[in-house]
Amino acid sequence: MKGMDKMSLTGYLTISEKGTAEMEIRRSRFIACAFPISDETEAERFLEERRKQDWKATHHCFAYTLGLKQEIQKAGDDGEPSGTAGVPILEVLKRHQICNTLIVVTRYFGGIKLGAGGLIRAYAHSARAGLLAAGIIEQVPASFWQLTVAYHLQGSLDNKLRESPYIIKNMTFSDKVDYAISTRQNEDEAFQKQIADWTNGQALLTKQSEAYRSREIAPSELNLN
Repeated sequence: MKGMDKMSLTGYLTISEKGTAEMEIRRSRFIACAFPISDETEAERFLEERRKQDWKATHHCFAYTLGLKQEIQKAGDDGEPSGTAGVPILEVLKRHQICNTLIVVTRYFGGIKLGAGGLIRAYAHSARAGLLAAGIIEQVPASFWQLTVAYHLQGSLDNKLRESPYIIKNMTFSDKVDYAISTRQNEDEAFQKQIADWTNGQALLTKQSEAYRSREIAPSELNLN
């Protein structure tokens, strides 16, 4: 079996796409928008877009994290009492270890003051709703393989692969059968041994690349409900 030098990939959580959630809390309207971001310039651009889109709003409070270990963190209260808006939003990102994500919570003041505790709860609740609307994904370090076998091995191998945690991405047929398969990187050694066992050592297995594979995260996994 052929391989390649092992890369060092780190799994992380982020969001799959932009998501928006809106709610009313004691007559104030809160609009939470979550954006996947790759750098601070992109974060500032999305923040400015929200300010322009809802230019009549009272506040545009935000927080974002960048880096697979949330190395960059920034938050802003935009006129709300210090620590009652940006920090609660940031804490939601930090608590659930969400990376490369910006959340902007826009508030239209409804005339009733919420107090410091009420504001903290309102902005945190809005941030969680924005994340749920965007959809949280795990970026899983994965290996991508080409597996080549003779036709007489295909039937039993198909069944074993489909019952396994390994994912068949594609199949092509020529004088032999070629499978494109992805595995979690921590499954590499077990996968190679399993293929050798299933095929009595008659397979040609080559690692093609290492990259991330996305997995949707249910809200219950992070206690976001």
